[in-house]
Amino acid sequence: MLGRRDLLAGGVALPLLAASPVRAGIVRHWSVRVTAPFDMPAIEIPDFGAARGFPITEYGAKPDDQRANQRAIGDAIAAASAAGGGRVVVPTGIWATGPIHLRSNIELHLEKGATLAFSPHPADYLPAVPTSWEGVECLNYSPLVYAYDCDNVAITGEGVLLARLDIWAVWYARPKPHMDALVELYQMARKGVPVSQRDMTTGEANLRPHFIQFNRCRHVLIEGVQIRNSPFWTIHPYLCRDVVIRGVRIEAHGHNNDGVDPEMSQNVLIEGCVFDQGDDAVSVKSGRDHDGWRLKTPARNVVMRNCRVKNGHQLMAIGSELSGGIENVFVDDCHFDATESGAKSSIQNILFVKTNERRGGYVRNVHLSNVSATAVAGGVLSVDTDVLYQWRTLTPTYDRRLTPIAGLHVSDVRVAEARFIAEIKGQAGRPVRDVSLKRVKVAKVTGTPVSGEHVVGMRVED
Repeated sequence: MLGRRDLLAGGVALPLLAASPVRAGIVRHWSVRVTAPFDMPAIEIPDFGAARGFPITEYGAKPDDQRANQRAIGDAIAAASAAGGGRVVVPTGIWATGPIHLRSNIELHLEKGATLAFSPHPADYLPAVPTSWEGVECLNYSPLVYAYDCDNVAITGEGVLLARLDIWAVWYARPKPHMDALVELYQMARKGVPVSQRDMTTGEANLRPHFIQFNRCRHVLIEGVQIRNSPFWTIHPYLCRDVVIRGVRIEAHGHNNDGVDPEMSQNVLIEGCVFDQGDDAVSVKSGRDHDGWRLKTPARNVVMRNCRVKNGHQLMAIGSELSGGIENVFVDDCHFDATESGAKSSIQNILFVKTNERRGGYVRNVHLSNVSATAVAGGVLSVDTDVLYQWRTLTPTYDRRLTPIAGLHVSDVRVAEARFIAEIKGQAGRPVRDVSLKRVKVAKVTGTPVSGEHVVGMRVED
């Protein structure tokens, strides 16, 4: 597959994209420009083309020696950081490892034929690090790949990142101790307990870690790699700015295995990716209830284009963790087709906006165009303002804050079969406003084509 540098060097026209290098010390920046139905700032991402390589084998890495490999990767990252930045190179082979913590100005590069096989043992992901669980901040097991408050970080190459699920798969179940821990964490956030005191690694909380989390980072690139399996959400840019996820293939069919969850992140491009998921392909989020209100950081300027979804619940989900607000989302030229997935089809909706009476926040200016799908269990556009899942019985509604939803625009969609075209369930106190569907074609509709409850300004055009 041609990379970005090949295309630019060859003078190939890239629709909707322009990129130019900007000097930033050892690490350069590429300025990626995206055309969208809103003012989309240029995205500055790192380019390590001129940076020195730090092969992990020069630091003592040995196939199948987890301790040696984790130490070697850590030493290579430290050496590259001391040199002002660099590329930590994983060569061909299978390399068992524990968690990898990146630093500023570091690219983790997996050569073709390289596999990083991550430990299945939760104890290897301690000590706990600052992270989050479904929109609530806490201390928890380290993500398998993690960066905190970093500039210029990247994961690239043609290799594979593999999660071994021996224990994590057991933790997919949600027994009472796990649910009790979720309630405890929610109450800590509601009462304003400092994040440093929210340690969720004790007892049987069993809060699984993300596969990849970039937490409070700037200038992030994930390109070309394959990701297989995941304990929890697969790629989680959290409170990040300027993120490009390009040409990534994800196959993860466990519980809560979303593909990409940009949460409270801004200026994000997801393009040319293939998703084969056990949950949503992409889900834009901005924190749950009290933590979302505390952090007050909307998810803004998120573009998903030229992606293929082999399986998953939704092509694009908005929420349900959206208490910080979500605005300016654009999905274009994406295709939903479960025919080649080895898993049973779980496709539900193409665009799903979900919230509830506790979330607050807002949703505005969401656009979806040029999308196709085979059979979906739900429909093209679904809005549900009463999505609580297990939380309906876990906690009462302490603070009732409805979510204003306005500006949902869907056009040029083709679907073979669906239960509906659009189904909108607004709230009497906060009607959904300004919804348009243009040239949306569903060959076979098995239910009511278009229905709306508490909707103001809905337009359907051929």
